[in-house]
Amino acid sequence: MRLLRGIRADGALTLHEHVAAHGPLPALGARSSDALLDLIERSGLRGHGGAHAPAGMKLRAVAGRKRPIVVANGAESEPASGKDAVLLSHTPHLVIDGAVVAAAAAGAREAILYVKPGQAYDDAEAALAEREGRDHVALSLVEAPRSYVAGQETAAIEHLNGRPALPKTVPPRPFERGVDRRPTVVFNVETLAHMALIARHGVDWFRSAGSHLQPGTALVTVSGAVERPGVYEIAFGTALGEVVAGAGAGGSEAPRAVLLGGYGGAWAGAGKLDARLQDGELDLGAGVVGVLGRGSCGVLETSRILDYLAAETAGQCGPCVHGLHAIAGTFAAVADGTADHAAAARLHRWAAQVTGRGACRHPDGAARLVNSALRVFAKEIRQHEHGRCTGDGAPVLPVPVVAGGVR
Repeated sequence: MRLLRGIRADGALTLHEHVAAHGPLPALGARSSDALLDLIERSGLRGHGGAHAPAGMKLRAVAGRKRPIVVANGAESEPASGKDAVLLSHTPHLVIDGAVVAAAAAGAREAILYVKPGQAYDDAEAALAEREGRDHVALSLVEAPRSYVAGQETAAIEHLNGRPALPKTVPPRPFERGVDRRPTVVFNVETLAHMALIARHGVDWFRSAGSHLQPGTALVTVSGAVERPGVYEIAFGTALGEVVAGAGAGGSEAPRAVLLGGYGGAWAGAGKLDARLQDGELDLGAGVVGVLGRGSCGVLETSRILDYLAAETAGQCGPCVHGLHAIAGTFAAVADGTADHAAAARLHRWAAQVTGRGACRHPDGAARLVNSALRVFAKEIRQHEHGRCTGDGAPVLPVPVVAGGVR
């Protein structure tokens, strides 16, 4: 274990327990900003919030600018993800250390933790109180809204600026003008936890796990048709089948499919179980691995998720508001057997039309999900067109109920 070293089931590590598990954070004042930036760049660390942007590149974009600020994004608005909450609820000091490291590398004197309400927020608050006055960075905590789009970086910045947590078009980009109109870099809390360990142990240590294509480890939230759902730490390059088997999926029977990356991710069929979780093969996105068992229906499951995504639109852009509504409604008709035979072709066309449109990537994720479902569940979709479903219809993945949904 790297990120989860020393954690216990009954609560968060105290600062003393955290230091005992990981060692003290090195004196960052002894390293220049350039030295820290070089360290993070050479490590190959990428973001763990879904976009996988190189962490060093993001830091360099704000370094040297006037009064930069760091935001630790723990909103975790993806319903099937629990990794960020686990970090904040069990080892919050590792995340805070990472925010301190990022601030030192960027030349920032302030860092904000942006966390949704709940146990994770309470534990982050207690950890900040425990280390008050110990860091050379002003640390604060802000409650994140619970909406799906609130975790998007420009939406987070809008909320921190006292406005509704809605995505904004770019430019200007956050590194140009973000919180309080200052250069801002937003990192997922898991990215920062890795950064804290890289500052302690160095590049070679970090790259000793994972693959050549993608070094390091990742936290994944495994749910669905598994005996042991939960958050696991895996090395990049691990085969998908190894991960789902480790969580107790299916016994001797392979899963029907696996949802990777979250609700804006993609379905992978059973034939992909030997493929590896790394850039260029299978994209982990936000670290979600949702297992669909043989007795479940991927068409019904996709329809439920699309309903949720359409209901969670920010309501700002036509392609998202009208496009996702139409996509969800048509996929629902496919699922209940009332769609015409041209429905699949329309879904393909609409998915292409909404991709890359609007202020954020919300429609892109829905389009990615639709296209993967049309491919992986093509046989089941044809059966639904004739009113037949081979699944039991029981929900598998957690989909929150949204008031005023699309249907």
